[in-house]
Formats: sequence, structure tokens, C-alpha cells
Amino acid sequence: MNQHNSYAAGLESNPANFIALSPLSFLPRTARVHPDRTSVVHGERRDTWGLTYQRCRRLACALGLRGIGKGDTVAAMLPNIPAMVEAHFGVPMLGAVLNTLNTRLDAEAIAFMLDHGQARAILVDAEFAPIMAKALALLALRRDAAGSNNAPVPLVIDVDDTEFIAANRIGQIEYEALLATGDPEFQWSLPNDEWDAICLNYTSGTTGNPKGVVYHHRGAYLNAVSNVVSWNMPAQAAYLWTLPMFHCNGWCFPWTVTLNAGVHVCLRKVEPAQIFDLIRRHRVTHLCGAPIVYSMLIHAPQIQRAGIDWPLEGLVAGAAPPVAVLEGCENAGIRITHVYGLTETYGPASVCEKKAAWETLSLDERARLNGRQGVPYHLQDECTVLDPETLLPVPADGETMGEVFFRGNIVMKGYLKNPKATAEAFAGGWFHTGDLAVMYPDGYIKIKDRSKDIIISGGENISSLEVEDVLYKHHAVLTAAVIARPDPKWGEVPVAFIEFKEGQTSTEEELIQWCRDHLARFKVPKSIIFGAIPKTSTGKLQKFLLRQQMQSVQAIE
Repeated sequence: MNQHNSYAAGLESNPANFIALSPLSFLPRTARVHPDRTSVVHGERRDTWGLTYQRCRRLACALGLRGIGKGDTVAAMLPNIPAMVEAHFGVPMLGAVLNTLNTRLDAEAIAFMLDHGQARAILVDAEFAPIMAKALALLALRRDAAGSNNAPVPLVIDVDDTEFIAANRIGQIEYEALLATGDPEFQWSLPNDEWDAICLNYTSGTTGNPKGVVYHHRGAYLNAVSNVVSWNMPAQAAYLWTLPMFHCNGWCFPWTVTLNAGVHVCLRKVEPAQIFDLIRRHRVTHLCGAPIVYSMLIHAPQIQRAGIDWPLEGLVAGAAPPVAVLEGCENAGIRITHVYGLTETYGPASVCEKKAAWETLSLDERARLNGRQGVPYHLQDECTVLDPETLLPVPADGETMGEVFFRGNIVMKGYLKNPKATAEAFAGGWFHTGDLAVMYPDGYIKIKDRSKDIIISGGENISSLEVEDVLYKHHAVLTAAVIARPDPKWGEVPVAFIEFKEGQTSTEEELIQWCRDHLARFKVPKSIIFGAIPKTSTGKLQKFLLRQQMQSVQAIE
């Protein structure tokens, strides 16, 4: 056998034929090709791509002048405003790592993240200055207790926003003043190694401390491109920021919209009236969000939706968006594409890719098919359902339950300073999601539940999502959450929590009968509780809080 590989000798990679993949490369190209095209819209503010590129370079330069460099963490406590878009480029231009903080977190959780990620600088919007002041005080106490009070005190940068007038300042310098010290022609370079960290995102853990998910430049680049390809996103789309940019870095859309030479239409808060106003004013074509965002839009008064005579393209993500929401969006002229992923997969890493044959089916059948989690994103290697013990594929029969596993370039580097959790997540050469699903004969997957949310009643598995789907079809139900309640006879039984649509109501007896009409008897909730259901800032139902509430009630009883 010839041991000499003639295709390797003298054909090594060099600067002419190999450049590390990084989403930072999108910005200079877009600024060069479309310097005068609108890049960012916020209130009355209109930036161009040429200006945005200058501002990002100013930010990188100004941070560098203050000692921020490669491997340093820069945190951002910001809503969806221009500074957040700029941070996604200006921070990593230095080789630094951007840590976008969840604006709904408490001071204790934020202090943990600032300490664990060793933030060297923090961008703080005035709205969140009070909670950040508390977090910084707790950070000092944590470090004092740990004997690490020699750690650098983070540089706090106040970000004033014309759309939120407040005199809350806790920092050493204001954002615009900081940018004024930076060079708009600052010379920066792409990373030498595309495996370098670009972002840090903390999971919203329900027990213990959250885990720090580390993204690399390569994965961010590939998922940003996948968003365009998998969504068939046309050039220069107008994208409305209904999805928090702190959530998986806005599913990589700060980079996607830039690649696309589109328009970032900023939005501080998800309010249907303002959303529809911005859609009309800026002829928005694309938006993303959790099912609850779309539920708010389709249940908004018709007068708010008036004047929008073009289709809206919406990405929706969730373990299983209710069929009622998918149907409602189609009726409201929002063309939904269902994607699925986790923080560990840069947001969406699979898509329910639509097929032409589905268009001839009934609305209910189309919604059922579109409610599946689908197939791998174009630039993700694999998304499949395996037996979690053997790591062998489950039968593609739409019935046999297994766990969803990912493999490919759109998977995190790992968990920061947590080798045990990283090893567990990647055991067997796959990323373990903890989501339980089935595989259909056509190769599309469908999530049935989180492993911790499955209800086992009398030895039978009950999917809480299946029961919720039935409840969502009731005309009065806005939000439904189903959890397990201990039962002396059956081990566990399902219990439902319900929020009603405005002006609508029902009774426990009526809703239980509704479930009996649509479900096997053992799947029917044994009781129903009415009231507000706790949610995360991204619209996910916080079932662990409902379980705690249930435990408190049982303790009293």
C-alpha cells in the first residue's frame, strides 16, 4: 500500500486558502457592500451598516484601552437595543467573550454568573441598574467570603436609551462616552482558531447553580448561516426583535441579520400593540419567539393587526408548540416554521422542514405535522432519537420513546469550569438533551416530554405535552401546564394549571369533560387549578415552581 499521501504533501493550509470561521466576518462585508443601507432601527434612531461597523470598532478599541483582551468576559445586562447588537461584534473583535445576562434574573443569580464568568466589564441598561447594583454588592460579598477580593472589580458601563428615560446610573462611564474614546477605524482581526470562545450563556437551572454554556466562533458562524438557509430567508429582511438577545444570543440572529444585510428592528418589551405598530412602520417580514409570543399576537384585538397585508414569517421554538397556536398563526397570516434546540446548541439546531405535499392537507393535519421538531438544521450533522442506555436508534414507528441526541458543529464547547457536567452531556459521543421523543417513518422527530416531566401513572407513561395540547384546543384556554401529583393508588396522576384568555372562563368540570372527550381516561387531569402560571423571560413554563406550589398545598392538607 502506498503510504505517501500526495494530496497532503505541500498542500498545507495557508492564509490564501484557509480563514477561521467567525460570524464577525459578516459585518465588514455587509458594511462594505451596503454602507448606506439601514442596519438598526430603534424609536426614531436609524443607523446604517457603515455606521454600525464604526461603532463596533469603537467599542472594541475603547474596551481594549481599558485592559480588556482575549479570553476576558464582558457581561451585558441589556434589552433588545442597538448597544446589544453592537456588543455581539465589538466584544469578540478583541477576542473577549460576551456574556449576555437574563434581564429577569434575581441579584443572587446574577452575582453568581459575574463571579463564575469573571466578568471584567458590564454593560448595564438604566432599567436594570437597581438589580445590578444589588448583584455587584453581592459579588463583593461572595469574593470577600471566598478570600478572592483581589479579583479585578468589573468596569461598569451605563447604557442610556432614549426609549427608556431614567436617571439610574451605577457605572464609571456612559456607553456613548466610552465609544467616543474608541477609534472608528480600529484594526482588529478574526481569531486564529475558530474553536476560540465567543460567548458565554448560563442555563436557567431549576436546582443548584446554573451551568455556563460556552460557544465557539465556528458554531456561531454555522448556526447564523443555517438560520438563513433553513428558513429560506431572503436578502435584506426586516427582522423584529421579539426574541430576547440574551437568550442563546438571540438564536444567533444578531449575526444572521448582519449576514443578511437586513434591518435589526429593536424592541425593549414584548407588547402586541407596539409589535404590530413596528411591523406596519418598518414593513417587518421576520420574527422569532416562544409559543407564548405568538399566542399573544393571535389573541390581540383585530384593530391592532389592521393594515398588515403581507405575510409574516415566524420561527417558533419550544418542546412542542400547542397545535392551537400553530393553527391560530396560520389563520392570522403568520407563516410559522417550527425549530428546536437548546442553549447548548446555540438555539435552533433542527427544523420541521415543510413539504409541498402538506399544503393539500387539512389545517389540523398541517398543524400536527408542523408541530414536530423535524430534522437536523442544514449545517448540523445529526439530530436523532436513541435509546439513552444503549445509544441505539429507536424504531421509526412514531410510538417508541427515546431521548433526543445532537451531534455536529452546532453544539457547545462545553460547560465552563464544569468538566463533570461536560463529560456527562457528551457521553458516548453525543450531546444528551434530556428530551423524550419518538421518530416517525419519514425521519422527523416529535418530542413527547422532558424526561423530568413525564408522568407515570399506574405503570403507563403520560405525556404532559399531549394533555396540554388538548387543553389548548379549548376556546377559553390561553395557557396550560400539566404536572404530576403523587397518588397513593396510581403513584402519580396528572394535574392541570390553567390561565384563561381575556374575557373567557370555564369550570373544572367542563375542562375535565373536554379532556375525557379527547384523551384516554388515564391521561385526563384529576384536578384543575386556575390562576397565573409562572414563566421564564422567554415564555417557557416554569413547572418546577408549580411542583413546589403543589407540594406546599399537600403539606397543608
